[in-house]
Amino acid sequence: MTVRKIAHPSLDQREARGLAARDRAALSSHAGWRPAGDRPDPVALIEEQDAAREPDLVPVRHGRMMASPFTFYRGAAKVMAADLKDTPVAGLQAQLCGDAHLSNFGLFASPERLLLFDVNDFDETLPGPFEYDVERMSASFTIAGRGNGFGPADVRATTLASVRAYREAMASFARMGTMDIWYARLDADQLVADINAAAAGSASQAKADKKKAGKKQEKVDKKREKASRQAEKEASKTAQKAHAHDSTQALAKLAERVDGRFRIVSQPPLIVPARDLAATFGLSPDLVMPALHEQFRAYRATLQDDRRRLLERFQIVDMARKVVGVGSVGTRDYIVLLQGRDPLDPLFLQVKQATASVLEAGLRRSRYRQHGERVVQGQRMMQAASDIYLGWTKGIGPDLRRHFYWRQLRDMKGSIEIDKLNPVGLTLYARICGWTLARAHARSGDPVAIATYLGGSDAFDQSITGFCERYADQNERDHAEFVQAIRSGRLEAVEGV
Repeated sequence: MTVRKIAHPSLDQREARGLAARDRAALSSHAGWRPAGDRPDPVALIEEQDAAREPDLVPVRHGRMMASPFTFYRGAAKVMAADLKDTPVAGLQAQLCGDAHLSNFGLFASPERLLLFDVNDFDETLPGPFEYDVERMSASFTIAGRGNGFGPADVRATTLASVRAYREAMASFARMGTMDIWYARLDADQLVADINAAAAGSASQAKADKKKAGKKQEKVDKKREKASRQAEKEASKTAQKAHAHDSTQALAKLAERVDGRFRIVSQPPLIVPARDLAATFGLSPDLVMPALHEQFRAYRATLQDDRRRLLERFQIVDMARKVVGVGSVGTRDYIVLLQGRDPLDPLFLQVKQATASVLEAGLRRSRYRQHGERVVQGQRMMQAASDIYLGWTKGIGPDLRRHFYWRQLRDMKGSIEIDKLNPVGLTLYARICGWTLARAHARSGDPVAIATYLGGSDAFDQSITGFCERYADQNERDHAEFVQAIRSGRLEAVEGV
């Protein structure tokens, strides 16, 4: 048996590593991104993914992606991964989300029933250069700001805020003890308090400016103060809604009672219950349900013993194929309805297909050959707390060669409605996401080396913001090319689904 030797460099050595990294990638080197001369056709990359997805859902995916440059960006992680592999990197690794755009952050319940804010999508997770996640996150703010109709100055300010928050948070984590980093988290109460403080600070600044300036400035200050209050209101509203999102609420929305038993509703193509899968896959429920039970047993074996025994108190009632998200549309994803003591004690589990990370084309392959396990282990590494029912298995019924991971469908989950945010609100959200991503990276990477590399000036912030502006321009061109491929008949799309 080979014993892996673990190095424990001193603080001075870790700081020296961070300084040396600037020789590999100067802080200013990120700004000048241009598409490679041999850049792959973005539409062709999407078609590559389509080939392994459900044919009846591929047009739904295209319809969702064509809605705007931002929705295209959400579904085009593979396109950006191909672009990032040739960008400058400092050689400082962390566990990456792999798809850290702003809609992949949100609220969910911890095992202790605290409402936490964290990264919440890990389909593409893989160890890699920390810059990849920062660039994916920050560019999403540039693209979303443009999509919300913000002016160039507001878009730039929002993007800068996300990078600055990451850099400053990493500097803070570099000064913390190892266990303090591991236990760091952002709960909903602290989230709302931080937004309240930011809103109060904005109001105080407005009063100070009012004394110095005339009516024109006073009008600007009132508008800023109003925007801060609106951001505070939206945050509280999102937290309240998240508390109501649980399996009981899902039962009311996704199930119906027939002959005294609950079953999942049929809403094709978005929800196709087991009883209707014959029309979709040519499989009868008599074949699907026994296979589901077999895979359920295999999944339970991947859980901690206490959680496995807890889950054994539930029995399977029904299952269905369910369409989720933008980037995941077309992969085989299911929901499973279970009941505990009686039909009014439900538990919904989600079973999501896990494919190879889009980052694997440019990085080392995952040590986990089972992609469901890759997702679960990456999530546990990056999140402050994770779902107690996270586990993995191989396929259900016709999916025996596919990999899946399991989790609760709804466990106090909530997300910000990005298109409703004004510049102040989006900037506040950018700071929160920047802090959260830094905390996730500090758990697996070296916060001392990364913080030393980033430095105390805004050079990195400005450089990444320059990258984001160029990449947002490219994303708009890619989106236009994608829409043209649909208009020309090269791709099929179904809108509004």
